[in-house]
Amino acid sequence: MAVPILAYHQIAVPPSRKAPFRSMVVHPEAFRRQMEWLKKLGIQGVSLREAMPYIRGEKAGKVAAITFDDSYANVYENALPVLQEFGFTATNFVVANQIGGSNVWDVPLGVAQAPCMSVEQLRHWHSLGHEVGSHTLDHVRLPQLPMEEARRQITHSRELLEDLLDEGVSSFCFPYGDETPLDRVLAYEAGYSAATTTRRGRARPGDDPFGLPRATIRRNDSWLHFVKKCVVG
Repeated sequence: MAVPILAYHQIAVPPSRKAPFRSMVVHPEAFRRQMEWLKKLGIQGVSLREAMPYIRGEKAGKVAAITFDDSYANVYENALPVLQEFGFTATNFVVANQIGGSNVWDVPLGVAQAPCMSVEQLRHWHSLGHEVGSHTLDHVRLPQLPMEEARRQITHSRELLEDLLDEGVSSFCFPYGDETPLDRVLAYEAGYSAATTTRRGRARPGDDPFGLPRATIRRNDSWLHFVKKCVVG
């Protein structure tokens, strides 16, 4: 059975109309409605780690993996209570060197700075049964790096998060969706079990677990568009 992997970024009141990448900021009320729609469709929201047996075809059922890129504090503030309300779990992909920092990688793009989750928020997120995954150390474009630096970004971010949580980290997300076959190998060698991209579609048995597609959820997605992403990808 195909499994949608939903990709969110910020859950907050969107900025002004001319703000760069405004579409990546989903209003908290819209996020809540989307979780309601999942529930009404009989789809259970789960973390990527929990979704993997379904993606591999080892388990059957209607699930959708819920993922958040960059570990914004507004996800903790606005999405976490909704996830708890509906009994869903999710994966939070963390830029390890910006825990308690901000989205400094967006400065050249003119995107407003937003705080990332603190150590305390990440630990609380994890304690509630939600997954913490890696999004590298510095939100870098891995294919542009020398191999050893790419390996460091992938491996050391996992080690840092595991030390922070005292638990293994099994999921990885390629920043910007940029990756090569070598980057997938590096993620495998670093000890991850799965990695996501920005390639469109739903994940299916037989897919490379280190090149999983996702459906990016945007600010202006209508009810029909959201449901289509869940059902078609």
